[in-house]
Amino acid sequence: MNRSRLVWALGIAQILAWSTTYYLPAVLATPISKETGWSITRVVIGLSWGLLVAGACSPLVGRLIDRRGGRSVLATSSVLLALGMLLMGSAGNLITYYLAWTLIGAGMAAGLYDAVFSTLARLLGNNARASITGLTLLGGFASTLGWPLITGLEGLIGWRYSCFTLAAAHLMIGLPIHLLAIPRNKDLPVEPAPLAAPPSGTHPGSSGNGIFLLLATLLTLLSLVVSSISVHLLEVLQLLGIATATALAIGMMIGPAQVAARLAEFSIGRRLHPTWSARIAILLCGLGIALLLPAIPWLAFVALALYGAGNGILTIARGTLPLALFGPEGYGRRMGLLARPMLIAQASGPVAAALILERFGSTPLLIVMCVLVAGSFLTSLALPAK
Repeated sequence: MNRSRLVWALGIAQILAWSTTYYLPAVLATPISKETGWSITRVVIGLSWGLLVAGACSPLVGRLIDRRGGRSVLATSSVLLALGMLLMGSAGNLITYYLAWTLIGAGMAAGLYDAVFSTLARLLGNNARASITGLTLLGGFASTLGWPLITGLEGLIGWRYSCFTLAAAHLMIGLPIHLLAIPRNKDLPVEPAPLAAPPSGTHPGSSGNGIFLLLATLLTLLSLVVSSISVHLLEVLQLLGIATATALAIGMMIGPAQVAARLAEFSIGRRLHPTWSARIAILLCGLGIALLLPAIPWLAFVALALYGAGNGILTIARGTLPLALFGPEGYGRRMGLLARPMLIAQASGPVAAALILERFGSTPLLIVMCVLVAGSFLTSLALPAK
């Protein structure tokens, strides 16, 4: 099995999957609202509903990957996402629209990072860390490539035919990648690759111990922060008194910073235990959010670069921490259990953040975000780091 070819293939599929799920409303929410007359809020709620569906499905997805490998699961995700996009493009009412997001949510559970991380761990065992890092490096281009491409499509053929085109892309690009790049079940080891001994205090067959609960708490708190910042960043910057054009430029710092941090993780950070990588990433995120409080434009550029770097490393830690702490055995099931509260947090975080913004303003919201990051850092101190 050629690992480099596998990572590149799955990376391309991830760009397609993220562009047409998590990042889709950023491009199509306004056109959908204008044509249908549905409010932006009702349109965006579709993503929140999809995330909740994904959270409900994730534990089952993890168990299936542990038992059968990821080939059939990821191939199914391409079909589900294609069906969801077809249904969205033909939606004439909100019920049909939310049904489309139900299919997309199931496809997200079966086809985004958690499922692919589990597939790599099933194939590569403890040697999956470098491949997970490489995959997130490629997946980080989803918004960079997806947003302009989908925006261009929408401008040429409208949002409905854009959805139909994206459905075809899942069937003509994503599905063949998953079927051809991932080894068949008969080629998979009966058990994952040889295990390194997990840290003391952990048990590779247990998902209910204290270490697992600490890890779930850490990742869920960070999911609340990241989802809230992602949705409300521009509004927060504007409420701080930063001009719209400057706020847009500041927000653009996140993407390059994520890529730079993932490159650093790939080249230098691999020598660190993932717990230390996570601690450094959490500190970077917290420092970045705190530096927004003075509302100084030049300092905000620095803040978002630090935040983006931390967020980029945390995406990797989300996959490598469970692998380092518990080993590959039962990794898919464990990732599925971790994904459920994280996805619920991603669905509810922006809503709670919007309420805080509306009632109290941007500064209290940033303080709440800093408190959540501090809580996640304190939690990380209780995790094994060797």
